[in-house]
Amino acid sequence: MSENQGNQPFHSYPPQPGQAPEAVAEGLAPPARPASHRGRGRRAGKSVALLAAVAVVAAGVGGGTAALLGDAGSAAAGGGSSVSGTNVSVHTDGTVASVAAAVSPSVVEISTGSATGSGVILSSDGEILTNNHVVSGAGQVQVTFADGSTATATVTGSDPDTDLAVIQAQDVSGLTAATLGDSDAVAVGDQVVAIGSPEGLSGTVTSGIVSALDRDVTVSTGDSSQQQPQQWPFEYGGGRYNGDTGDSTTTYQAIQTDASLNPGNSGGALVNMNGEVIGINSAMYSASAASGSAGLGFAIPVNTVKSVLSTLDDGSSGSSHNV
Repeated sequence: MSENQGNQPFHSYPPQPGQAPEAVAEGLAPPARPASHRGRGRRAGKSVALLAAVAVVAAGVGGGTAALLGDAGSAAAGGGSSVSGTNVSVHTDGTVASVAAAVSPSVVEISTGSATGSGVILSSDGEILTNNHVVSGAGQVQVTFADGSTATATVTGSDPDTDLAVIQAQDVSGLTAATLGDSDAVAVGDQVVAIGSPEGLSGTVTSGIVSALDRDVTVSTGDSSQQQPQQWPFEYGGGRYNGDTGDSTTTYQAIQTDASLNPGNSGGALVNMNGEVIGINSAMYSASAASGSAGLGFAIPVNTVKSVLSTLDDGSSGSSHNV
């Protein structure tokens, strides 16, 4: 619709008494109807005018509302598809607050006794995605959900080469599963929200943008229980951070973000403004151990997650994948 057309007034048809026919918006007048159907014609005309007015309002408020209307239309037509293990449709109004409200119930805190990380719920019965470095070598795993309830969990699949793992919480049901998005659709400058448990502070929400794509990040594939608590080391750009990664490492291409990440965010969700998980937070740079986030964090793209998820669901461990 052109700008001039968007400013035209809309009127019901036929014209009301005293209303000039010229006042009817061009192109909206329906064909003449038999006299016996005049009441129906008035109702139809009003419906057309209402729909047209809604379209003008949607165009005026910007892409967020238009996207919601598009989603509604797709749902009505039976369009769209879901990722296996993510059975919840997310609706937000494009604000950080709405994204946090929609996705926070799908993010958990993971404790291994010596360190704390985060995880993303994949199924209503307790399948949870996290980083391999969060749970590797853990003798016990405890999960704390957004409502404060807890459950024990076991590691059911891991892939050190992509630094991903799946754990299964015991005796739970009715959980809110996250919706996985498309990391190939992510662009530098996109606004994002990070949700996790930095320093054991469950449900912490930070926001920022995508700073860069395809950053080569190297992490250890060794037993995280042998590392200093919360100091998961990684390498980037020729430098080593948070300690020594050791001799056994893997490198993946990460999404870089300036959303604040701190120790404990590992395994948590990096989310777009539609409420879809587009990455799993995995590493953060800090100038010193005491200074916290420097606005330089990295996340494993969710499409990498999708490429290995079926293997993790099968309970495989130590498998090799090309990323």
